[in-house]
Amino acid sequence: MTKNHQAFKKFQPKKQMKKAFTFSILLTFTSVIAFAQNIPFSRQYSHEQVDRAQLSICGLDGTNDGNFTPYTDNNALNKVANKAATDQVDKLQREIENKNLSNNDKIKYLRGLYELLYAYRNYFLGAEISGAQLANVLKAYEEAMDLEIKGQDITPVVMKYKYEVASLITMNFAFNNNPGKSGFANILIRKEIALNPTKALAILNKNPGFPATDSVIKAVALDSADALYDYATSTTEIGEHIRKSKDPLVETISRIANSQALDGSKVGRQYMPFLDEIYHGKLSMDDVNAAMNDPVKYFKLLVSTEVSYAGRLINRDTPMAMQQLGYKLKQNAVDNFINVVNGLHEKTNDIRYACLKPLSAIDLYYLIVTSEDEIYTSSYINGKDYGIYNMLWQKGGKDLTGDGLLMSVNFDHFRKWIKMAANYNTLDNFLSRMSTNNAQLLMKAFVRGLDKGANGLEDAVDVAGSYSSLDDPKIKNLVLDEVQNNLALAKQSHNEKAYNIYDILNTLFLSMDPANNIDVSAKLGIEPVYFMPISSLKDSTGRIIIQQFTYGDPDGLMNYNMFMNAFSGAGWKSTSNKYWSTVSSTTGTPITIYTNKPLDENLHLDDDAQKALDEYLKENHLNPTLVFHRGHSYYLNTTIEQLVPTAKVVLLGSCGGFQSLNKVLTKAPEAQIISSKQTGVGDLNTPVIVGIVKTLQKGDNLNWVKMWKDFSAQLHGDARFADYVPPYENLSAVFIMAYQKLQEKEKEKADSIDVKNATSKN
Repeated sequence: MTKNHQAFKKFQPKKQMKKAFTFSILLTFTSVIAFAQNIPFSRQYSHEQVDRAQLSICGLDGTNDGNFTPYTDNNALNKVANKAATDQVDKLQREIENKNLSNNDKIKYLRGLYELLYAYRNYFLGAEISGAQLANVLKAYEEAMDLEIKGQDITPVVMKYKYEVASLITMNFAFNNNPGKSGFANILIRKEIALNPTKALAILNKNPGFPATDSVIKAVALDSADALYDYATSTTEIGEHIRKSKDPLVETISRIANSQALDGSKVGRQYMPFLDEIYHGKLSMDDVNAAMNDPVKYFKLLVSTEVSYAGRLINRDTPMAMQQLGYKLKQNAVDNFINVVNGLHEKTNDIRYACLKPLSAIDLYYLIVTSEDEIYTSSYINGKDYGIYNMLWQKGGKDLTGDGLLMSVNFDHFRKWIKMAANYNTLDNFLSRMSTNNAQLLMKAFVRGLDKGANGLEDAVDVAGSYSSLDDPKIKNLVLDEVQNNLALAKQSHNEKAYNIYDILNTLFLSMDPANNIDVSAKLGIEPVYFMPISSLKDSTGRIIIQQFTYGDPDGLMNYNMFMNAFSGAGWKSTSNKYWSTVSSTTGTPITIYTNKPLDENLHLDDDAQKALDEYLKENHLNPTLVFHRGHSYYLNTTIEQLVPTAKVVLLGSCGGFQSLNKVLTKAPEAQIISSKQTGVGDLNTPVIVGIVKTLQKGDNLNWVKMWKDFSAQLHGDARFADYVPPYENLSAVFIMAYQKLQEKEKEKADSIDVKNATSKN
């Protein structure tokens, strides 16, 4: 058989081991040939199809060596996956041949087997199933086949395995006429909903006859009211089911979802943030109507509701639709206030901040904590008297203290507040507005309970991202001590999630002190953060491709000219067309830098230039491994949207860039990020870019620690450069990468346990 011959080739012994293996190989080869010779002609084609399916699966790991090793660094799971794809499939083929079955039945189960393998392949390519789960898929097929041969219901097999395995079995050709066929759908629906509870209504929408529909709808109303809202207005069967429900909460959501203004427009989204208050009779829809058309009144109503809900959370009372309240609060803060202040950055301060006059200190607090990714540095802090941070204290008056502010909002988003204060260098000012004892208690609370946050890992990322910005050694040591205390507590209580979070934080924070001599990459099992090997930046031809984004405002034109002048000397040549310029090295490492021209932004010509360059790079299979963003923070999202996964070094270098790490890592998961905590400036970005490029031109790796010292010396201690953050100090980014790596390991561990348990039950 094809696969066994592949396996035979794979195990050819080295010369020095030839004699030891000759006898066993001859036995194996003889048995394979004997088996192949015993297969009737009528079934040989079916076996060949199975063999082709095996080879197709073995190629899923990107190799053509006849092995299936889908895991990068887990030999145990690779062994399980490979054994399944080779030996386990071959064993099933032999079992089918050896069973006392008719020719048609044998063909039926062989067809079922190769269809199963191809279906598994599609699931694997869609990231719906793991490599090691192939062992369970084949085991389940064998168990189901044995029951099918006896004419028995295979429901016990469907019930036994996880959704993805059960799904592959129930859709298989071999079991189309099984006695339990009519019940498979409901079993799968239950399994799928349990696996993906956030998609429960979408699953029900595809299966309107599911007997437990009412129970699922009630559960969704409690846990995900917004999802129910979406279907309550639809013309689907599930939408009709929701509108006919007699459950009080479902009725309330349906009424809100279908509410209209006098002009007939849908206004339900305006009510949804207040669902809990409306449902419990504490707020009426008329109360919301009174504020709906006034941005200031509506924002204040959102704020007061958020503060109230935060107080309930302290008492372990979770309000419904709180996530929708958060979304609407952020949307109104950004659309009606932050974007206005940002957009007037060239106007006088009186004009720029005029829209904030009706807002209270608490309102301004929420403007800050909900706009981390949108707020400009100069909108947050602008001299001694302006910026939202300064205006908050002016609004609060002399009696408002730092701890008093946090108590007035029930400590809602206090970690985000502290992180932003640290990043914008206002934390010392904030902590000075309370007693030393309370400041210490606050910073301890900042570090505690990071595994319990309702917002996933955001709290932990905030703590990681703030540490490198802490200037006070006492505060820094206090935070580190608290991390270590919580790490010890997590270990003692066997809290795995907490242990993982605090272990990563402890490693990161200790690594900030060179005296500790900690190799972060080795300790956390992630790509290096202290250097970037030049080999990782070259394409298959040995060339390094760099893409630089520029924008069509006056600063963009100045930055573009500054860059072109910096690479106009010996060792470089440049070409140009309508939309972009190309700078290439003529000596040393082959390097090409593509820079779109900063054409008129008012006519969106800079967008056209970037799109034209993106298309050119894509069509010519030119994959940038370094990306430089040259523009203000309001252009940053545009750059991030165009990032390619091959980017290994990303220079943000813009106002607010430090807040966009998560977005960058989503696009380019292995990127090392250079960012600025505050305003990135062209006369600093250019020497950093030149230093990076010329280091690569010489054929050297990017040693960030050495290069940062060199940059600092070159810039003569320019105070502005202190706000530039090298990759090894971008602790938020490193934390995310490390935790994602742990999650991969946890998933592999779960696979191992699942495969082992399934095997042990037989």
